[in-house]
Amino acid sequence: MSQSAAYHHGNLRAACLRAARELLEEDGSAGLSLRAVARRAGVSATAPYRHFADRDALVSAVAAEGYRELAECLTADHPAPSTSDDLAAVAVVYVRFALDHPALFRVMFAEPCDPADEERLAATAVVSEYVQGLVRDVFPGSDTCALAVAVWALVHGLAFLHLDGKLDTSDPEVVAEQVRAAVHASFAAVTAAPVPRAVAGPDGEAGDPGAPDAP
Repeated sequence: MSQSAAYHHGNLRAACLRAARELLEEDGSAGLSLRAVARRAGVSATAPYRHFADRDALVSAVAAEGYRELAECLTADHPAPSTSDDLAAVAVVYVRFALDHPALFRVMFAEPCDPADEERLAATAVVSEYVQGLVRDVFPGSDTCALAVAVWALVHGLAFLHLDGKLDTSDPEVVAEQVRAAVHASFAAVTAAPVPRAVAGPDGEAGDPGAPDAP
C-alpha cells in the first residue's frame, strides 16, 4: 500500500475499530495493539494514532461499541420491562450477549480503559439508565439507585460465571433456565425475608435489635 493510501483511508477510525474487533475474536485482548490494528487495517503503523492516543484509548473505543451493542440488544428484546419475568428475560439476554461476544465482553468489563473517555462513559450510561428504568418499573417505591446496582451485579455475576465455565453452557435453553431460576430465586428470597423487629429498651423505647444487652 502506498504512503498516500495508508494516510488517506476512507474511514480510518472505523477501519481500526473493525480490525480491533477481528483481532479480539481471533486472539483475545492479548493480541490487541495499535501496531497490530494498523497491520490488520492495512494502514501505516502510525496511522491509528490519528484517532487513538494509546492502547487504552483504543480499548475504550472498542468497549464503547460493546456497550452500545449491549444496550441495543436489551432494548430490542425488552423495550419496556415492567415485571419480574421481564427482568429475568433481560438477564437472559445479557448473559447471552456475554457468551456470544466473549472477547468483547471481557474488554468491556475486565480490561483497563481510559476512565475519562467521554465516548465510553456515555455508552456505559445508556446501559446504566436502562437498568435503573427497569428497576424503577419492576420495583416501584424502592431505592432505585441501590437496587439497580444490586440487579446489575447479580446479572453480571451470572454472565461471568457462565463465561468462565463455572455454570453449564452446553445449550442455550439450559443457560436461559439457569439465569431465570437464579434471578427469580434471588428476588423471592429478598421479598420473603423478615423485616428486623425493633426491640424495646429498658426505658420502653425501641432499641437496636442487633446491639448487645447492657451489662
